Amino acid sequence: MAENRQYDHEYKVQAVKLAKEIGQAKAAEELGIPKNTMYGWVRANRRGSLDLGTGSQPPQSALTLNEEPIRLRQQVKKQEKEIRRLKKENDFLEEASAFFAASRLKSAKTKE
Repeated sequence: MAENRQYDHEYKVQAVKLAKEIGQAKAAEELGIPKNTMYGWVRANRRGSLDLGTGSQPPQSALTLNEEPIRLRQQVKKQEKEIRRLKKENDFLEEASAFFAASRLKSAKTKE
């Protein structure tokens, strides 16, 4: 006897994400749901009626385990370079501010 079971939206989203990673039939088997149900959810996602939300990306654009640390190191290097640049600018601005403050004090004293 077939069981009419209701699945919440989040469960469907996670199931479709899993199906995109390992295949629809295998995902349906692992989750213990009928293959036709899984196929229907994937089809609904393709048609746009089942939104996977933000952060979902096709496996082709996902980073591999080797690429992720490389990308993160590049990002850290870029940010460290930006921090050095900003520190230099900040030092310059502090010196300029001190110069103009001293100049202002000097001119104020000469006016008295």
